[in-house]
Amino acid sequence: MTGTLYLIPVPLGPTPPQDSLPLNVLATIRPLSHFVVEQSKTARSFLKAVGTEKALQELQLEELNEHTRADALDRLLGPLRAGNDIGLLSEAGCPAVADPGANLVALAQKENIRVVPLIGPSSILLALMASGLNGQRFAFQGYLPAKDIDRQKALRDLESESRKRGQTQIFIETPYRNRAMFDAILQACQPATRLTVATNLSLPGESVLTRTIQQWKKQTPPEIERRPTVFLLLA
Repeated sequence: MTGTLYLIPVPLGPTPPQDSLPLNVLATIRPLSHFVVEQSKTARSFLKAVGTEKALQELQLEELNEHTRADALDRLLGPLRAGNDIGLLSEAGCPAVADPGANLVALAQKENIRVVPLIGPSSILLALMASGLNGQRFAFQGYLPAKDIDRQKALRDLESESRKRGQTQIFIETPYRNRAMFDAILQACQPATRLTVATNLSLPGESVLTRTIQQWKKQTPPEIERRPTVFLLLA
């Protein structure tokens, strides 16, 4: 019998896990001894706050991030093959969504290992819920190109697709480039297109504002610099 791969959500910022995770999720995490994490330091802080049954120094943590080689994934499944459960953690939010953990989940599925997603905060869904945009048809695009000319083209393409399908387009940016992304959207998109800027979701200073491009151009830009932000647009 193989173990179970638990996909463990993490708060979206420096808040106690008990504020955003259900009691049954916390109870599932506490007995685990094996974890695959994006960064060991922050993962240990999270697990300390959860209160694991074993001492932190007794837990087995393996890192999986953008620096992990593809041929290292197989080794990470070792405890599962030996019958041990593993908890997969991202840095924030839900693992395997805009997260390198997806590669481990894919390999586990290939080997018919049981994968269990646990309930917790997702910035993507929280932003969509509060946006007032189309929640029946939407697409998450991850990160758009960083170069201005490529980003402008990507934004125009997303706006065109949104208009054609009535589809909400959702994307994110590295926090220090948030203002550049906001300015690019105002430049690339049509006046009637609606844009939602969702910042600091589930954290102090949370803000979710939806305006047309024309309205955004007439008001003071939102405070989004170096703050986790989700962008949504609907043409």
